[in-house]
Amino acid sequence: MTRRHDRAPWRHQVVPDRRPAASRLLYDIDTAVLDDPVGHSLRGRHANLARRLGNAATYQTGVATFATVTLEPTKADWDDLAVLLGRGELADLFSAPVTPPADWAPVFDLAGFQMVLDRPPAGPAVPAGEIVELGPADVGDMLALTDLARPGPFWTRTIELGTFYGVREAGALVAMAGERLQPPGWTEISSVCTAPHARGRGLAAHVVRAAVDGITAGGGRPFLHVAAKNLGAIRL
Repeated sequence: MTRRHDRAPWRHQVVPDRRPAASRLLYDIDTAVLDDPVGHSLRGRHANLARRLGNAATYQTGVATFATVTLEPTKADWDDLAVLLGRGELADLFSAPVTPPADWAPVFDLAGFQMVLDRPPAGPAVPAGEIVELGPADVGDMLALTDLARPGPFWTRTIELGTFYGVREAGALVAMAGERLQPPGWTEISSVCTAPHARGRGLAAHVVRAAVDGITAGGGRPFLHVAAKNLGAIRL
């Protein structure tokens, strides 16, 4: 358990590399908005899910914990973020290239990669009927699966961030993936997970492919974040 501090704590995901860096094989890729995907999402397609104070913003309760300030924040911006979050609450500065003031206490850093799709997916599309689109009625099963498989935070309203896809077997949800951050022109794939008993059969690849196909069909460009030590996810 992480101990709460009187000083405002913060979490920072370090993204040291973007792969591939400057590919033009599939898209004329503008990656500038990916330097601040949370901020661009909260000011854009997820504005309806945001709470704001001045230049600080975060997601509404139950959607996500990510928070943002400007890329060159002032003391007033940090003060607004502290007020917005509440004293002693976590500032989840996911993928944010900013350094909080000295009176903010770090909770943890996590090295990772930001990866973008640079070419059409290999292989045939997922067979029709194998993948189902998930909706509000599936949230209970999605919470149960993410609690079991631990892909990262998933809350009661996370489904409002975008479209989610799943695989059911005998009625049980055994794999899923969906959309999270949505800076202009891009959509992040996240919550990729498979129940332990269903692993090793390519189900994660199938739901990721469904998400990729859905994003590209709508004119978007897929990207994702992965922890540097998660070699299986990087290969996928």
